[in-house]
Amino acid sequence: MRVLLDIKDNKAASLLEVLRGLPYVKTKTISDEKALLMEEVKEAVENLKLVREGKLKARPAKELLDEL
Repeated sequence: MRVLLDIKDNKAASLLEVLRGLPYVKTKTISDEKALLMEEVKEAVENLKLVREGKLKARPAKELLDEL
């Protein structure tokens, strides 16, 4: 299982120390930009799922491109 945690900077070091002390836990630090990108991709996938289920209305790609 993978878990993404958002921790205040002043608390991160102590929590990472505890986690690294557990033999069954691997830790890897990622940049804020990468974490934001992952969150945005997750949201996009959730929106696509809602569109496929008919719970959210999709916009035509042409309309989206016209806004740019």
